[in-house]
Amino acid sequence: MTKGKVSARKPVTEDRKQYHLEVKEGDVAKTVLLPGDPQRVERISSLWDSFTEVATHRQFVTHTGKYKGTDISACSTGIGGPGMAIVVEELANVNVDTFIRVGSCATLKKDIEIGDLIISTAAVRLDGTSKQYVRTEYPASASYEAILALIEAAENLGFTYHLGISASTDSFYLGQSRPGYGGYFQSFSTALIDDLQRANVANFEMEAATLFTLGNIYGFRTGAVCAVYANRLRDEFEVKGEMDVIKCGNEAVKILAEIDAEKKAAGRDFWSRKIGL
Repeated sequence: MTKGKVSARKPVTEDRKQYHLEVKEGDVAKTVLLPGDPQRVERISSLWDSFTEVATHRQFVTHTGKYKGTDISACSTGIGGPGMAIVVEELANVNVDTFIRVGSCATLKKDIEIGDLIISTAAVRLDGTSKQYVRTEYPASASYEAILALIEAAENLGFTYHLGISASTDSFYLGQSRPGYGGYFQSFSTALIDDLQRANVANFEMEAATLFTLGNIYGFRTGAVCAVYANRLRDEFEVKGEMDVIKCGNEAVKILAEIDAEKKAAGRDFWSRKIGL
């Protein structure tokens, strides 16, 4: 942020540089991958044709470049809904319209393996951030084009993937039915996995509900794909599948660009298989 007074209600400089991300119009592509981990941005862009680091501020690292000739950006969100909301708001201010979360998760299904991918179709809003925007009955659902692009990407790359509803929480510990310090727990926490499993929820993660809720409110295209690091029913944990989820996200951006080109050529607002034939 440059020196000088700006509005406290909307802290943006005259050249529209955003307060937290320190990006402005022209710095980022229309479609952005959103990892939580700032270091994952570097791993994402390492697979691109070329890239430039356009900003680094606090937990937010932003790269922009080309992947297989397609304009692409990646921006880290940090952990949880508050950081995700800041990223969506400020990227939207500089004309981003497609947001794809690329992260990690814990599955609640016994037959899903560590390292598999889960593509979220929607999210249970166990976060606090989305509740600051709209009543709890409002759905947190992914965009169908993003879901289709992520499926096609996973298929093209030969990755094992699953579709399902995610549960987004603001707590890695009690909020995901893990004990706190000294074994601290509450009854609602110990019952959570059983309740969600009965409701056919596929995984725990921490950002999708905020992303999907804001996307639906503002009319943006959103999606999420996560590598499975933990199986809660089998009590297994291993950091595995990070590069697979990164490759899936990158490939999905290229596929979404192809979908957009086909819609434009057909003069349609929505994509269907008929347009692509």
